[in-house]
Amino acid sequence: MTTLDADELRRRTQDLLAAHPPAATDRTDFLKARFDAGLAWVHYPAGLGGLDAPRSLQPVVDAALAAAGAPDNDPRRIGIGLGMAAPTILGYGTDEQKRRFLRPLWVGEEVWCQLFSEPGAGSDLAALGTRAVRDGEDWVVDGQKVWTSSAHLARWAILIARTDPDQPKHRGISYFICDMTDPGVEVRPLRQITGEAEFNEVFLTGVRIPDSRRLGPVGEGWKVARTTLMNERVSIGGARIPREGGMIGPVARTWRARPELRTHDLHQRLLTLWVEAEVARLTGTRLRQQLVAGQPGPEGSGMKLAFARLNQEISGLEVELLGQEGLLYSEWTMRRPELVDFTGRDAGYRYLRSKGNSIEGGTSEVLLNIVAERVLGLPVEPRNDKDVAWKDLAR
Repeated sequence: MTTLDADELRRRTQDLLAAHPPAATDRTDFLKARFDAGLAWVHYPAGLGGLDAPRSLQPVVDAALAAAGAPDNDPRRIGIGLGMAAPTILGYGTDEQKRRFLRPLWVGEEVWCQLFSEPGAGSDLAALGTRAVRDGEDWVVDGQKVWTSSAHLARWAILIARTDPDQPKHRGISYFICDMTDPGVEVRPLRQITGEAEFNEVFLTGVRIPDSRRLGPVGEGWKVARTTLMNERVSIGGARIPREGGMIGPVARTWRARPELRTHDLHQRLLTLWVEAEVARLTGTRLRQQLVAGQPGPEGSGMKLAFARLNQEISGLEVELLGQEGLLYSEWTMRRPELVDFTGRDAGYRYLRSKGNSIEGGTSEVLLNIVAERVLGLPVEPRNDKDVAWKDLAR
């Protein structure tokens, strides 16, 4: 098999643009044509939006399309589908599931959410109690999920539920694709400290999921979920951004434009955080290069840890730099937004919203354990419940 190179991908991109000029083609039609041409995510298999090309060549396609004014698929709005659902479906889905879900997911016709966290499990995700009971060709699901981003917009959800309570908590879990429009699915907004309700709680009452929408074997949902979680942490902490992208950008721009706000102490703190943000950005680039060789590993947990800490420290510095202005908060209307926009809002929003960074995508405490055990090779934390049946755990 001939490996595609950058020149060949540029040629295929130009062929796409010639056949579907962006200025004269409907946005959705263009995105579908891009997917069918294998230029959506070039490292995916042929026929599923890719060309079996090296992951490192995706920027070649993206740059050529951006230069031509081609539309993108609004990745911030469909980040859960792109960053979590898609790699999991690719890794564990049947051929039929891949054909059914990947194209509308990438195009953005169908928004996805993640039904993992539960109020009774806290940061111990494997202790989840949502039950799925087999009934013929279906599974009947009952339970509650929480902190569900985009549930108010989503058509589909990736869901983990307990299918065998007689097994220890990490076993007896299965992984499903849940239709959010099914009877028995109720989405309620969770208003956050920002005033918005980007999160939701989801109640599942007698929801019937066909066995054909199960991902992976029965009882091996934790293994499937780990694929989702590792990809989630990379998508959060290792996103591709330019220099001074992300949270450090607004602070640096304010520093340059407002010399009257400067002090020696703030200068030293800004320099330190600027360097750390740049180190994190370059480390994210190296991590994405490593992904060419395989699936993301525990290193993504380290990136997500750094992302949370830096966002919180940088936003705190910005509020201090602005002084009295930093105490202002421009918008407190209860809204249910389509995406999280850190850089498009004011400093007060960034400060409050960044508090959630150390919780979402795995709490910082859990990620510290992962880095300690799986990256640094430190002794594993004692776990007395490892071999105890879930139904016998204290709750």
